[in-house]
Amino acid sequence: MRSEATRKQEGFSLIELLIVVAIILIIAAIAVPSMIRARISANESATAANVRTIITAEIQYHTSFGSYSPDLTSMGPPAASCPSGTPPSTNACLIDYSLAAAGTNPKSGYIFTASATNAGLQSFVEGASPSVPGRTGVKSFCGTDDGVIRYNPNGGAVTAGCATLSMIGN
Repeated sequence: MRSEATRKQEGFSLIELLIVVAIILIIAAIAVPSMIRARISANESATAANVRTIITAEIQYHTSFGSYSPDLTSMGPPAASCPSGTPPSTNACLIDYSLAAAGTNPKSGYIFTASATNAGLQSFVEGASPSVPGRTGVKSFCGTDDGVIRYNPNGGAVTAGCATLSMIGN
């Protein structure tokens, strides 16, 4: 028979487990901020593409109906599906449902707004601001009837004074 002192111990000691947990926490502390920055960058890229989609849809809407869309939902599909033939101006089927509803339901971490301005809805301005600034995005984006996407590197509302902001690519 073996004595208790000579019996071999099995398993890990508490110190060994604590060292492993500490190493995992250090790796997580290094990786999480990088992943958050990557997520913000992806949201901003998707939002810039969505702003381009809205600008294109506004131009198509103007071509079809003679004025710019009064809001995002007018450019989207109806609740059922897009009808065959020419759709009505209230549901023009030019953008998808999630982008048309992005004024109240964030898309890619951004809230979108679009509105026609001037008498007869002959110009438009649309913008996208982070739904949770600093977490879902940093920059705000906007576009007008000149077709140029602009951004505010500090976030915030961008529809007022959109023409004075920096252009994408500059």
